[in-house]
Amino acid sequence: MKFIPLLALSLTTSSISNAFAFQLEQHTFSSRPSSIVLSAATGTMDLTSSIQSNLDTLYRAAETKKEDSNAVYQALSDLEKNMRQLAKQDEAVAKNMLAQLDGDWRLVFTTGTAKTQEQMGKINYFPLKAVQSFRPAENYIENGIYIGDFCLVRFSGNMEFDERKRRIEFDFDTIYFLNSLVTIPLKKGQAADLGSKSGLGSDSNVKNAERNKKPFFNWISADEKIATARGGGGGLALWKRV
Repeated sequence: MKFIPLLALSLTTSSISNAFAFQLEQHTFSSRPSSIVLSAATGTMDLTSSIQSNLDTLYRAAETKKEDSNAVYQALSDLEKNMRQLAKQDEAVAKNMLAQLDGDWRLVFTTGTAKTQEQMGKINYFPLKAVQSFRPAENYIENGIYIGDFCLVRFSGNMEFDERKRRIEFDFDTIYFLNSLVTIPLKKGQAADLGSKSGLGSDSNVKNAERNKKPFFNWISADEKIATARGGGGGLALWKRV
């Protein structure tokens, strides 16, 4: 699946967060020496423990918005590394993550794109109500900025999931203003151009569109509580399920 988050995050695919309900399948090593079995088991336990520690920090951040910003950033960065390692060990990680991603998510924390970090510093806890929705079965994505339940601006479009990369590529084809009072169709790549011209999006998305490449999120995790990702602009983000 926000003018500021959308263009700064989704349109620009810059920032981008969640943590993930991971399930480790049991592996057998009966043909290996016991020392190797013990080493492998210890490694798996250490990885699982590290992931859970990352998630615990992010759960608290999503719930209270009081966790230290540097600690949240570190947890996101560490979770990204740990989940990449887990995905190499367990092919089910990507499928499970996509299934968990189905739903609506409110942006809680974002580092912003590399460009916005240079201009404004890290954004950290996001002050507005920005909600992103994913419907994998329909390949549908949308993103909007709200005041209460009133939607100021919302983008919708299609998405594709690359299971190997755990990546969602997307493009918005429609923009809605003022609770859908005004609807404007968007041409291919126009959303990226709008983000760049507003100063909230990444210029790289415009160049990618010219090369027939779509904006994307590299998803880190998703579970019943939170989701996390890194956007094409380099930013990390954390969402809370709503």
